[in-house]
Amino acid sequence: MAKRKTTKEELESKSGSNPELEQENAVESVSQDNAAPEKEAKKKKTSRKQVLVSARRKMAIARASIKPGKGRISINKLSLTAIENPYVKTLIQEPLKIANDYVSQVDIDVIVKGGGQMGQAQAVRSAIAKALVAFTKDSQLKKEMLAYDRFMLVDDVRQVEPKKFKGRKARARFQKSYR
Repeated sequence: MAKRKTTKEELESKSGSNPELEQENAVESVSQDNAAPEKEAKKKKTSRKQVLVSARRKMAIARASIKPGKGRISINKLSLTAIENPYVKTLIQEPLKIANDYVSQVDIDVIVKGGGQMGQAQAVRSAIAKALVAFTKDSQLKKEMLAYDRFMLVDDVRQVEPKKFKGRKARARFQKSYR
């Protein structure tokens, strides 16, 4: 023989006969409601401000995360001092020199993929500049970076045109011979 399922109405009628249980349930639900805001307040205090930004140049994509810290800058988990090419190093340091006041107060981690060495360097430069502007929300810093070089904050979307058939390069065509 199958058991019959009890409906909500039957459960309410059974629990309605005992008012002491209802009061205990109400007290428990109130105490749980009061505990929830305390937990939320603790979560809000412990959450730290972090900004995620991405930038592109040619085929390279750089993703930067910036958070309060001691002034550490890492690119693909390597320190900025580990970069050997001096031109690439100075290119990446340009937004850091413009925002010199804020650099010692933040940690910047950049992950970059795709493209060549210069494309990656320009993507990292743009990602760092965008991250600093987004983190500080300083309009003066944004104006300084735009005045120095517009491509620090605006992605340069130009890419190499792909090669087509019937030719050596993207636009050049094979020569015709009539003999």
